[in-house]
Amino acid sequence: MRDHRRDGVPHGNLPLELDSFVGRGTELAELDRALDAGRLVTVTGTGGVGKSRLAARAGALRAPRDGVWRVELAPVRDAEFVDYAVVEALGLTDHTTRLPRETLFQHLAERELLLLLDGVEHLVDACAALVTDLLGRAPGLTVLAVGRRPLGVAGELLVPLAPLGPEEAVELLTVRAGQRKTPRRAEDGAPADPVEVRELCRRLDGIPLAIELAAGRLGALSPGQVLQRLDDRFRLLTGGDRSALPRHRTLRTAIGWSHELCTPQERLLWARLSVFAGPFDLEAAEYVCSGNGLPTGDVLDVLSALLAQSVLAREETPAGVRYRMLDTVRAYGTGWLEATGDAARLRRRHRDWYVGLATWCELEWFSPRQGEVAARVDAELPNLRSALEHCLTEPDAAHLGQYLAGALWFHWVGCGRLSEGRRWLEQAVRLDAEPTAGEQSRLKALWVLAYVAILQGDTVPALAALQECREEAERSANPTAVAYAEHRTGCLALVTDDMPRAERLLRSALERYREIGELNSNVLMGQVELAMTRAFQGDLADAVRLCEDVRRVCEDHGERWARGYALYVLAYAAWSEGDPVRARALLADCLSGAHGFRDQLGSVLAVELLALVTVAEGNPAEAAVLQGAAGRMWPSVGLPLFGSAHYNAPHELCERAAREQLGDERYEECVRHGARLGRPEAVSRALRRPGVPVSLPAPRGAAPRAVPGAPTAKPAAPPTRRGGETAG
Repeated sequence: MRDHRRDGVPHGNLPLELDSFVGRGTELAELDRALDAGRLVTVTGTGGVGKSRLAARAGALRAPRDGVWRVELAPVRDAEFVDYAVVEALGLTDHTTRLPRETLFQHLAERELLLLLDGVEHLVDACAALVTDLLGRAPGLTVLAVGRRPLGVAGELLVPLAPLGPEEAVELLTVRAGQRKTPRRAEDGAPADPVEVRELCRRLDGIPLAIELAAGRLGALSPGQVLQRLDDRFRLLTGGDRSALPRHRTLRTAIGWSHELCTPQERLLWARLSVFAGPFDLEAAEYVCSGNGLPTGDVLDVLSALLAQSVLAREETPAGVRYRMLDTVRAYGTGWLEATGDAARLRRRHRDWYVGLATWCELEWFSPRQGEVAARVDAELPNLRSALEHCLTEPDAAHLGQYLAGALWFHWVGCGRLSEGRRWLEQAVRLDAEPTAGEQSRLKALWVLAYVAILQGDTVPALAALQECREEAERSANPTAVAYAEHRTGCLALVTDDMPRAERLLRSALERYREIGELNSNVLMGQVELAMTRAFQGDLADAVRLCEDVRRVCEDHGERWARGYALYVLAYAAWSEGDPVRARALLADCLSGAHGFRDQLGSVLAVELLALVTVAEGNPAEAAVLQGAAGRMWPSVGLPLFGSAHYNAPHELCERAAREQLGDERYEECVRHGARLGRPEAVSRALRRPGVPVSLPAPRGAAPRAVPGAPTAKPAAPPTRRGGETAG
């Protein structure tokens, strides 16, 4: 078996340390052999048998060159989102109009990795189609699927997982109970009877989830007492014939037995928590699940009790402590929620909480908590998607769907989710909402849709959405929507090189913002875009003045995203004035922020300009490497910057200077070297300090060498600009 650590660094998104793994050595070896033998392996078995845990351990023990990547599909309800879930798990960002599957084709084509699709049974057809396409396009890809049934794809190898044997089951029960409290007789504190322990495991058919639920009860009950309660339930279901109970009923019975042992409040919270589509935090549980028999102040204690009984699991995330419910346990709770007749009310409360969360996040995006907001929305995506689905399928909630899709603009635009955002926005604007409630929400959804389309380079639908937004906003006398429509129309003129029109529209929009008192990241981006029009028309001094003002406001408010674009313009001005040291410092700050937000556009612009700075520092080979790295990033950016003479100026200036100093053959060698760098490696390389050695491709016929990032010799003079062209 393989060790997934390489030089102490984990590859992929599996954790280095998995939870304790009990009694599956034989099955683990069998799965490892199957992964050696085939490119598609599916672990099948009944619910709760430990498929996910086995697959995760097998994945962690392998070491493909490009890592092991786990995709959790249990929270995905819509088959259309399977591709998005894989893109998300791989950490990919694509700003273009390409379908996510095309993004996957490009990313996986030359990589060697293991993709673990966990929880495929409710999405078999969609997963089978995706896997077939990916395996046909990516020769280095291996897929490990986990589900209750196979995918049915040609070449699929099956590893059926049976329940634990008697000894392994006893070991698991002992380990899990020991993590809470050693099994003891409740009446006298004596050690648990090993015969009772073995019989309990036998009655639970060796199903790990059932055993873990039983272990959660052994702090208060003895194994004999647990057995008695299970026997009572088995007899009730089967008329006394224990053999008539199939294994899937055994698990459901064990869950039901655990449910029966819960207090009324614990049962109530269990049912209500099933409304969450993914992990949730305490605040969400308190809002959504409290009331009607469960006071808000009691939710934490009741939730803690469910956690102690293995009904819930606790996890640490970048967004803080969160709780999750296994799919089988959630399904049981959903049945009870439906039976109470309270499901519709709980789904509305869930929707309202996440609409409120999106509102808070949009406001806090313009604050020092911008990074926290980005992490929070990432963590909440399964529940936000569920809320969007509810809004867009309930006739009386269409205006809320339009509001929610528009309120998340900062996530679609600033955090690299243009494709998904466009899907929701297009659905939202097609709906007819109540005239009074939905008018403003729909106008916002329209200009956000246009913004997304502009950044994807899709100008025709962007213009259509902006025209509709402007006309409806003027008809309804909505000055905010008019300002945003005018702003984004100016942005469209900017990226299509119509500088006079862009300047006029952007100045008008900024004046409208001032009149209505609007100040946020969008408004500041409008000022940065105005600065770009000034720079592109030769007035760098005015561009610097505008961006220094943006920088000051951003620093006053703790805003980092719009600030990064202002730093980009200031860095170009510094380079133009012959100050590559200042330009590099500004660009490093810009690139770090953009990469952290997964803003592909901001990242690639900064890398291109850093390449130009690197030429000015006298290192044309490293500049060519950075251009190659940027060239690999550009296909994921929809904004057609290389169709813009103004935005393209840094690239052309850098290429001309690097070719002159290196010669065509050496320049192309360095570009190819850079094109092999992944995005994290490219960003890390671009952020290196001058003087730090970096690896460069060896000239043909020479050995590889490392050279300093910047020489001690006097930097070369900046290349001559053509026709006064500048870049913003």
